[in-house]
Amino acid sequence: MSDPQITLTLAVASLAGLAMLVFAALNGWRGWLQLKSQEMRLGSEPSPAPQAGARIEIADLKERIRKLEAIAAGVDL
Repeated sequence: MSDPQITLTLAVASLAGLAMLVFAALNGWRGWLQLKSQEMRLGSEPSPAPQAGARIEIADLKERIRKLEAIAAGVDL
């Protein structure tokens, strides 16, 4: 293993492998930063107002939950 050509070949191969790993990690980091940037942009946009039908349905579901909680507590409605 004292042959300088083998040592040089191993060093170059190791350096090339390390360069590929660093390149892949850098691409992953950039992708992660882009994803977080998009999440922040989407989170800052105002949400559209709910439609009237959706509000009525939510109110109905809340009323049903209230009745079920009252039944579970043993309260007569």
